[in-house]
Amino acid sequence: MTMGILVGLVVLVACGCACVVWASRGGPRWVRGVATVTLALGELVRYSSRQQRRRPGQSSGDD
Repeated sequence: MTMGILVGLVVLVACGCACVVWASRGGPRWVRGVATVTLALGELVRYSSRQQRRRPGQSSGDD
């Protein structure tokens, strides 16, 4: 079951990336919508990973 979820997630990510490329070349409206959602989720994941790396009480390294 876990493998099926992983495969499904990889397929969704691949389809999202394909829609981003297609939308950049002027795809239909639904493709641009999927591309927008894909890019927004990517930014959310990136922001989340940055927040997890930051620990309370630690400086940002700009000392």
